[in-house]
Amino acid sequence: MTDEPTLKTARLILRPWNTADADVLQLLAGRREIADTMISVPHPFTKHHAETWIAGHAQAYARGNALHFAITLASTGSLVGAIELRDINTEHSHAELSVWVGVEWWGQGFATEAARAVLGHGFEQCNLNRIVAFHMVRNPASGCVLERIGMRREGLLRQGVRKWNQFEDVVVMAALRDSYSLRFTCGPQEAAPQ
Repeated sequence: MTDEPTLKTARLILRPWNTADADVLQLLAGRREIADTMISVPHPFTKHHAETWIAGHAQAYARGNALHFAITLASTGSLVGAIELRDINTEHSHAELSVWVGVEWWGQGFATEAARAVLGHGFEQCNLNRIVAFHMVRNPASGCVLERIGMRREGLLRQGVRKWNQFEDVVVMAALRDSYSLRFTCGPQEAAPQ
């Protein structure tokens, strides 16, 4: 088994989580604005939640089920968010992408930059054929991030999840390896098929 990967982008380093990240993770994920549109983030988000979540990453990676990355700034090392490929299914060669950045980092393109890198890693290094992502209808900013990295809307799960005791409509988006490859190999005057 190889070590968990680290990915680098122009402004970010996506690295494995470590126990020392728990305090900052609790602060970032503890904001109600994060939990509000993330189905897997409880509120309040305690230090115990942070420690337990981080502790499960190595085992999930060893089983081949998931890749979890801490999103950090290349310039300072500051932790700004989380991104993962989860529910990796090797038989059908697909996984789910999930990403969030802390409230104070919104609007700076970090989610898009991180998601683009992890999408590429999923196709190129993990040999995935399909990567899916979900976002609540009332969170169109997440949909914009997914569109920017080449994902296409595939459908709507009416009242697909429950958050704060309310049923929420959820948009399903996905990218396929062949569309991704075309998108990043076309010349400047060519456009990949949408």
